[in-house]
Amino acid sequence: MHSFAAFGVAALLLQSYQAIWDRALFAGHAVVVAVVVAAGSLAYGVWHARPAGSVTRDLDRGRCRIEVVPGDLFEQADAHLVIGFTDVFDTDVADGRIVEESSVQGQFLRRVYLGDVAALDADLDKALTGEPFTTTGKALGKTRRYPVGTIATLGEPGRLFFCAGYSEMGPNLVARSSADMLWLSLSRLWSEVHDRGQRRPLAMPIVGATLARVDALDREALLRLILLSFVAASRERLLTTRLRIVVRPAEFGRLNRAELQAFLNSL
Repeated sequence: MHSFAAFGVAALLLQSYQAIWDRALFAGHAVVVAVVVAAGSLAYGVWHARPAGSVTRDLDRGRCRIEVVPGDLFEQADAHLVIGFTDVFDTDVADGRIVEESSVQGQFLRRVYLGDVAALDADLDKALTGEPFTTTGKALGKTRRYPVGTIATLGEPGRLFFCAGYSEMGPNLVARSSADMLWLSLSRLWSEVHDRGQRRPLAMPIVGATLARVDALDREALLRLILLSFVAASRERLLTTRLRIVVRPAEFGRLNRAELQAFLNSL
């Protein structure tokens, strides 16, 4: 489409010149001109259609930037991080039955807490003090179930970790979530970010994309849901100067970035 548009503009300019000056711009070289214009138009179309290295949009006259980028969540040293949990805030990765070691939550334990489960549990217990809970019938792991959307904020003011309980852990140790649960959890997350984050950059993964089993939505639909929720909340108040959604490079390559950019621009 962009190639045809460029070709049309070039042809119009050449015809306009001929109509105004009553002579061709490159008389006697029509074939060469046609080839050059066609090649240039094709090159422009290819350049314009190339996959973007990132998807970005500035909100509220540049006060907040949204970015979807490839990378490693835990290397975003300038930002607070969002870590997904289930409603019981399990942490045991011993055999992978409760928490998968390769998950974002498992990486959080290994890379931030250096595998110290007791320290992570102590910080979670402190952050969840006063939150309502019920008792589950799980045979393994933790038995306190908190309302979906509960946020346990860990860390220090300079680097916070917003642990969001956005899925339900069943007695069979299978987590599940839904678009409604995710929307509720995101709404509560943005509120906590506003209250505690001091408008510092915030980095997060595409929550709900893997083990949380939001089966009704694929990865791109989940990403759109996150973006829509954030933009809606940001219209009411400034939450952060930068939201960075970090996607694993292999997964980022499969995203339709042009459609995603168009969606973000439409919000």
